[in-house]
Amino acid sequence: MEDDSLLAILLDETREKMAKVVTHAKEELAGVRTSRPSPSLLERIEVDYYGSTVPLRQIAGFNVPEARLLVVTPFDKGSIGAIEKAILASDLGITPNSDGHVIRLNFPSLTEERRKELVKVVKHMAEENRVAIRNVRRSARHEIEAMEKKGEISADELERSEKDLEKLTHEYVAMVDAVLSNKESELLEV
Repeated sequence: MEDDSLLAILLDETREKMAKVVTHAKEELAGVRTSRPSPSLLERIEVDYYGSTVPLRQIAGFNVPEARLLVVTPFDKGSIGAIEKAILASDLGITPNSDGHVIRLNFPSLTEERRKELVKVVKHMAEENRVAIRNVRRSARHEIEAMEKKGEISADELERSEKDLEKLTHEYVAMVDAVLSNKESELLEV
């Protein structure tokens, strides 16, 4: 019975690690710019705010009043210059427009060529996340095989655990594929 609980704990830990990879994939793909602005594009931007580096979301609010416009409203009007500098230094490729109170980010439509380029980028990101899931599987498989070598589990339990592990891997890879599919359709939408 103890062996079964060891396997159950190992599978639960593996499930948690794979879920973290899927969460990472969602966050990473959300940061890729589409023709529609999203506050998640600004999540990764760090601002030099009075000598310390802080995430933009901690010093400003965001809203999307129009289809191609993202408005950044700083909580402290004195931070507008630092926010503009951080947005310019980011990989967004957008020039901020400020009126002293808010910063407007106007998102032009993506060209067909740029859309296809971005689809390649997100496919690559998704593949990296699939590989991460497979690495989690490999690590768990090594632990299960080590348990079997030590005599902690039987050959039947090893086989059953490997099947469970494979099923889990397919489940989480499918989740990454679903995230990718959503992002692709978002990118190709005109």
